[in-house]
This record gives sequence, C-alpha cells and structure tokens, in this order.
Amino acid sequence: MVSINAKVNQVDNQSSGKPMNFKAALGLLTSLFFMWGFLTCMNDILIPHLKGLFDLSITQAMLVQFTFFGAYFLMSLPAGAIIGKIGYKMGIVSGLMVAGVGAAMFYPAAEFHSYGFFLCAFFVLASGIVILQVAANPYVAALGTPETASSRLNLTQGFNALGTTVAPIFGGWLILNNTSQDLASQAAAVQVPYVGLAITLVVIALVFAFVKLPKIQDTDEVKAEGSAWKIRHLILGAVGIFTYVGAEVSIGSALVMYFGDEGLHLFKEAEAAQYVAIFWGGAMVGRFIGSAVMQKISAAKVLAFNSVMVAILIVISMLTTGYVALWSIVLVGLFNSIMFPTIFTLAIDGLGKHTSQGSGILCLAIVGGAVVPMIMGILADRFGLANSFVVAIVCYGYILFYALKGHKHN
Repeated sequence: MVSINAKVNQVDNQSSGKPMNFKAALGLLTSLFFMWGFLTCMNDILIPHLKGLFDLSITQAMLVQFTFFGAYFLMSLPAGAIIGKIGYKMGIVSGLMVAGVGAAMFYPAAEFHSYGFFLCAFFVLASGIVILQVAANPYVAALGTPETASSRLNLTQGFNALGTTVAPIFGGWLILNNTSQDLASQAAAVQVPYVGLAITLVVIALVFAFVKLPKIQDTDEVKAEGSAWKIRHLILGAVGIFTYVGAEVSIGSALVMYFGDEGLHLFKEAEAAQYVAIFWGGAMVGRFIGSAVMQKISAAKVLAFNSVMVAILIVISMLTTGYVALWSIVLVGLFNSIMFPTIFTLAIDGLGKHTSQGSGILCLAIVGGAVVPMIMGILADRFGLANSFVVAIVCYGYILFYALKGHKHN
C-alpha cells in the first residue's frame, strides 16, 4: 500500500539495474495522464456520432458515459486490491493492456454495426483506465513531499488536459467529418482511429514493462484506525469526486449537441468539435496555472473560488443565447481545471497506509460520470438541453461546501 507521506526507495529489490530518478519517473508517468485524458474525451465525439448512427435520444446516447464511467464503480476497488498485490508498475502495465483490448474491440463493434458491442468496448476500455488511475494518482503524489502533492498532481493532470484538448480535434477530423449517408461508412469511421489507439497503448505498456521505476515504500505508521470508509474527509471527498466528474462529463458530453441543433444552432458537428477542444484546452491551461498558484495559495481556497466561478458561468450560459452562451460554457473548462486533482489530494491527505484503499474509493466515486449525465439527459429530453445544466450547478454547489468545510479532518 502507498501513503501520500511515503518515501520512494531508489532500490528495486525485484530487478537489477538502477531505477530512474524522480523527475524522469514523473515525466514518464505524464504519458499515462495524456492517454487516459485523450481516450476519455473521445467519448464526447463518439456520443453525437453514435446518436446519429443509431438514431438515439439524448438519454440513450448518454449510455456511452453510463457504461464508461460505470466501470469505475465496478472496477475501482478490485483494481486497488490487484495493485496491492502486483505493485504499481505492473498495475500500470496491466491497465494499459486492458485498455488496448477495449480500443481494439471498436473494430468489430463497427463491423457488426452493434450499439451494444460499442458499449461493451467502452466498458473494457474504461476498466483499463480505472486500473491506470488507481495506480498512477497516488504514485505521482508520493514522488516528492506531501506539501507539494496537490501541485504535482495538478501538473501531471495538465498533460491529462492536453490529451482532452487534442482528442476533439483528432476525433472531429477523423470521425465527425465523415458526411457519408451510408451507415456502414459512418460506422467504419471509428475503426482506424481506435485500432491506432490500441497499438499505441500496447507499445506504452511494453515501455513500462521494461523500465525501472522508483519503488514506493511506506515509512509512516497508520494514521487512521480501522477502515478508510470511516474517515470523514475522505468520504466527503469521494462525494466531491462524484459530483465533479458527473458535472464535467455532463457538460463535455453535451457541448457538440448544445452548439448544434439541440441548443444554440450555431455549428455543424465537425465545427462544434473545435470548441470542445477549446473547452478542454482551458482545463489544460488552468491546471498549469493552478499548479503554480497552489504553491502560494491553499488548495482549498483555490477550489472554492473556482467552484463559484463555474456556477456563475453556467447560469450566464443558461440565461443567454448565441456566442455569449457559447463562450460562457466554454470558459467553464478553465475553472474546472484544478478540481479533480485538488479534491483528490485533499481527500487522501493524512491517510497513511489507508491511501491505497482511499485511492480506490475515490476512483469508485468517478461513477458520477455515469449517473449525472443520465440524469441530465433525461431532463434535456424533457425540458431542453440548456435547462438541464441546472444539475451541474447543484454539483458545483457541493464542491464549494467541500472546499470550505468538508475537507477538514476530524
């Protein structure tokens, strides 16, 4: 198990050779954050594509996110247990290989023209990403001092946001630009990108299999007696992760539809994808800024400020039209930026040897990305897409509570 207060041992007792230093290891780990950001954000492109391909309602299209993030609910705790046995390095390799299998499954899903097969592929892909997240987040937190863990995790999450920024451009170009009316051709547009992603994931897995990473060793006594489920600030933090991921995924999933025929009527799908890239690009910029700001200002204060700003921007978008509504919702990405890594590090602070279990609980809470978009989809089908954003406002209200009070230890 790993503690956020753990030290990283430079001697790997299970293999010969000298492990890489902290900076080199952190640099290599950023590739994982980029990849799972890229893969997750590709969902935002596939949702409108599959909606048109299979003639789905918004609620039915949101089953993509329900299936994808449902994997976090089912796989997070088993992933934590697996990593506790095989170690963080092999956990990373296993996660990459499973994700590679999931990406490869998109080829037969398109070949058989089956929405159910696509949903199965999303589940397997997400299961691999879950294993990666449970392994990589606490590993990054341990590669340095506890005081700068939030800043360090925000830095690596910046590269996660780089992946989410590139993905809509990539997906819009290769998938949404397909204007063919032939259903087989539209389905096939998914095949080449995801086969390429499968190959990339396997190659990265092989790299991690052969490099020698610093080995995490616990140096602290357990700081919390009993189960991690009894630790108040951790469980409240898990609710914070649930609401944040739910709100972010709901908004990101809706943007192409919101900018197009379902909302503002401004763009066609391929053009709207470029603004989705700006939305995630704002998150990337915000994470790099946040990494620097939190060297001087407490993480909780930055989290509180950002949650208020996001709520204001969503309200502006709901009450306006045209480019004012567009840019106010796009700017949400900038203030979303630091929320996940900040809530994560506040929640696992001081857990000692419960950190591995705590990380699993927090990744379990990412199931918010499955539940909240479905709620928003139901409201959107009934009351309109813009009005459904009220669900996100409620989520950010809880995050404000966690930043002000919920993160404090008993």
